[in-house]
Amino acid sequence: MAASIGDLLERISAVDDPTEELRCLKTALLSLPVSAVRDAASGQRLSAVFCLLAADKREQVQLCVDILERILMALSPECLLQDYRAELQAGLGHPNEDVKVLALTQIGRILGHPDAGANVLNNHALLRAVIHCIGEEKMGVAKEAIRSLSQLGGSKPGLDALFQSDLLGALKDVMTTSDVIRYRVYQLVVDVSSMSPVALGYCANSGLITQLLGELTGDDILVRATAVEMMTALAQEQHGRRYLAQQGVMDQISNMIRGAETDPFSSLYLPGLVKFFGNLAIMESPQQVCETYPAFQNKVFEMALDPDLAMTGVALDTLGLLGSTVEGKQVLQKTGARFTSVLVKMSQLSSSGATELRVRSLDAISQLLSLQPEEQTEDLLALTESWFHLLAPQPMEMMSSISSQPFPELHCGALRIFTAIAAQPWGQRLMVSTPSFMEFVLDRSTGRTKEAKDAKFDLVGALVGSPTAAHILGSQQYVRLKTYLREGRYHVSAVAAVGTEGAD
Repeated sequence: MAASIGDLLERISAVDDPTEELRCLKTALLSLPVSAVRDAASGQRLSAVFCLLAADKREQVQLCVDILERILMALSPECLLQDYRAELQAGLGHPNEDVKVLALTQIGRILGHPDAGANVLNNHALLRAVIHCIGEEKMGVAKEAIRSLSQLGGSKPGLDALFQSDLLGALKDVMTTSDVIRYRVYQLVVDVSSMSPVALGYCANSGLITQLLGELTGDDILVRATAVEMMTALAQEQHGRRYLAQQGVMDQISNMIRGAETDPFSSLYLPGLVKFFGNLAIMESPQQVCETYPAFQNKVFEMALDPDLAMTGVALDTLGLLGSTVEGKQVLQKTGARFTSVLVKMSQLSSSGATELRVRSLDAISQLLSLQPEEQTEDLLALTESWFHLLAPQPMEMMSSISSQPFPELHCGALRIFTAIAAQPWGQRLMVSTPSFMEFVLDRSTGRTKEAKDAKFDLVGALVGSPTAAHILGSQQYVRLKTYLREGRYHVSAVAAVGTEGAD
């Protein structure tokens, strides 16, 4: 096959219309594993294929892109740098989006390699061309440029090149193009800042992080909302959270939540503010965050109970996130009647309304009711059991009704709630005492989609994995559940076919 690859490469440059040869080459390459492509392409100059990118023929260009992508991905970053640096740099100026993405992807591989990347740090013409791609109209090109440049954040030489040279000026120049492009550069800065405290220091010293923080108080509501999203991404890392706290960002966002009550446009950015603190609570401490920033907790309850359902989804997601941890469960329980009202609202939303909101309600409930084996203390088991019974007078019947509806998302959402309580003794007692429920669990015909089969398998796994299940459910049911588990997720019982033709 290696010889045929070489032959096809030679024939491409020998014909006037190489379309058919390109198709054959693409087919041949796709039939080979990556290691064989590497062997077949080693020593082969791809200049003929690169030259064909200059043609004004869409199919030809796309075939060349597919071929080059297959071959170049099989080559090492050092080989790319040595043999194809000029071609890749030229690809950044190509009018075709796919060619630019191809070039950016391979340049990103070079920049991410310790040795190969170090050899291009002085090539500012190449790096400036990548920076200019952030300003491209096509988002696919811009995203790949951001991803490639973020590779520089992994080393001090890369950070020096990006933030302590004329490249910083190139970044700032690109930012002036538009609000959209400015935020693409912010995205790069946040991506790099998230990599390490050292990288964050470089970004802070460049002034770009300070400029981003200033966007939080801007007059443009949409710009403000996007800035909050950026802050949320930076807060994913501990050093990022520490920096934001030092800069007073948490207090600033808390004040924005308070001020939202008198802002007629707050619905545009309020979900982002709530998400920020929801993520912060999970990464730090739900109790600490809720006590330090009470405006956040108050706003979540207000949004969850608001008759206007526009904000409800974010509130549900946030409450589920908070309640997924033991500390979060305890914080919510301390609010007493307020949280009880929220649970009742979740139950109502799960049973009726728009499908998306019903699914988000079911997912939030499943997170609230979940307990890991090591978390199953007497108090916490009593807590989750009381919450389940607050959902409805007959919560098992209500969830069973939802699971039987002809909507896969709702069916799976209800199964996730059953899975949450299946690992807890009180949940198992409810299941075995509910008529026909165990038959429903063991019936593989209730849910035809892959997602439904996966959700049912997870439910059975939760039951079998519980140390109390065999005693509570009884040995016969437990053995049937273990058989279900052993047979696998997608087991289909064999049915003997009975023929009538020729049965004499």
